[in-house]
Amino acid sequence: MPKRTYQPKKRRRVRTHGFLQRMLTNGGRNVIKRRRSKGRKRLAVTIAKK
Repeated sequence: MPKRTYQPKKRRRVRTHGFLQRMLTNGGRNVIKRRRSKGRKRLAVTIAKK
């Protein structure tokens, strides 16, 4: 069997799609703004607490 293509890493996920990363770019800030106006519970990826 070949290896599965998605090997998730929490730290990498947060660093690419996290809140701080979104706030760095103009487009990312727009993403947060759109998600706020839509009323999303989660605005960006965070590390899930156990």
